[in-house]
Amino acid sequence: MGRILAIDYGKARTGLAVTDPSKIICSPLETVSTSELTPYIKKYIETQKVERVIVGYPVNPEGHENPVVKNIVQFVDNLKKLFPELPIDYYDEQYTSRMAESAMIAGGFKRKYRSTKGNVDRMAAAFILQGWMDEHPY
Repeated sequence: MGRILAIDYGKARTGLAVTDPSKIICSPLETVSTSELTPYIKKYIETQKVERVIVGYPVNPEGHENPVVKNIVQFVDNLKKLFPELPIDYYDEQYTSRMAESAMIAGGFKRKYRSTKGNVDRMAAAFILQGWMDEHPY
């Protein structure tokens, strides 16, 4: 049994979320500087049993790709070269940052915590992961 890792890729910061080994619970994991993302993920995958990666794919409400898509596709291509046997799926990340902010407000998190972008990024990754899991039950 392995974990599923979700990635909310951003130009400056990237949020990560992960399931437990039984794939029952998904939790925010970390926010990593995008410049350090590949080494971080490589180390994580080598130390934890990860059986799948889900990457947020930003599309606006009109169906057009977000400008960061080019960077995301390049990142995924590099990840596939590092881990050719690892399944990597894209998942529509539309509104996940707004959902994360709303969830933190509903959860009673203080404004200072909510205004830290890294907290929103890893929570958005958890929403990406939960959405994918809802559509692909194990």
